[in-house]
Amino acid sequence: MSLKVYINGEILPQEDAKISVFDHGLLYGDGVFEGLRAHNGRVFKLTKHIERLFESARAIFLEIPMTAEEIKEAIFTALRANNMKDSYIRLVVTRGVGKLGLEPRKCSNPQVIIITDTIQLYPPELYAKGIELVTVATVRNHPESVNPRIKCLNYMNNILAKMESINAGATEAIMLNKDGFVAECTGQNIFMVNGEELYTPHPNSGILKGITRDTVIDIAKGRGMKVMEDFLTRYDLYIAKECFLTGTAAQIVPAVKIDGRIVGNGKPGQLTQELLKEYRKLLANPEVSETFESLETGYSRP
Repeated sequence: MSLKVYINGEILPQEDAKISVFDHGLLYGDGVFEGLRAHNGRVFKLTKHIERLFESARAIFLEIPMTAEEIKEAIFTALRANNMKDSYIRLVVTRGVGKLGLEPRKCSNPQVIIITDTIQLYPPELYAKGIELVTVATVRNHPESVNPRIKCLNYMNNILAKMESINAGATEAIMLNKDGFVAECTGQNIFMVNGEELYTPHPNSGILKGITRDTVIDIAKGRGMKVMEDFLTRYDLYIAKECFLTGTAAQIVPAVKIDGRIVGNGKPGQLTQELLKEYRKLLANPEVSETFESLETGYSRP
C-alpha cells in the first residue's frame, strides 16, 4: 500500500507528492521543519514541537499559512490516512515557489508538508552495545550566522560532520563550536555523567535545544539528580563515567567510545539504561498528560 503524504491540505500517494523545482526550500534550503513521534495513537509533546516550528519560522521571517491548531489537525489527518498509531512524523514548511535568486519576497504560497513513516537511525543492537563517537573538524554553525536554535532545512553543516564520522569509521560525530567547546552531534544532543551529576552543553554553546533533551533533564531532576548545563570540553567527555545522545528519532542511545577512548567500562552505563527505560515509559503511558497530547480529534483505525 502506497504511503500517503499531506501537502497543503491534500492527502496524496507518495508517488504524486510533489512540489515545484522552483521552491526555495529545494533551491536554497529556505524553510523549517520538525521531527515528531507518534506512540499508540498519541503524538509526543506535540504542542512543544509546533511551538518550536513557529519560533524557527519567525526567526527567518517565514509566515506559516496555518495556525498551530490547524497543523495539529493536519498531522492527525496524515496519521489516519496511513493508518499509523506509531510513526515518525516529518513536518516541513518551505518558503514556496519563487524566482531564481535569493530574494524571499518573490516567493509565494509556503508549502506545508507532512510525512508519516517509520525511521530507525541505529540498529537495535547498538542500544545494548553502545556507539562510537569521534570529534570532527567541521564546527557547529556560529550562532550569529545560522543559529542552531533555528531548525531550518539547510543541514549541510551537519551532513559534512556526518561524512567525517563515516570516513573515520565511527557511528556519530561530535561537533565543537567556534570556541572549542562541545556543541552536539549531527542530529542529537549529548549528555555525560560524572559522579552523581548529569552534564549537557549549555544552550549558548551553539545547540538545538532538543525536546528529548529537555525531557531527559526533567526525568533526571525528578530522580533527584543534579543537572548541569555547562560549557564542556573534550576532556570532560574523555573522563566521563557515562555518555549518551538524545533525539526524537534516536531517543536515548549510549556512547561507549570517544576519540578512541573507552567511556566508563566500555558498556552502556546504568544511569543511561535507567533513563532510557523511564523515557520509554513516558512514550507508552497515555495518561501522562503533561508529556503526551491526546488525539482527541478522532485518531482511529479506519
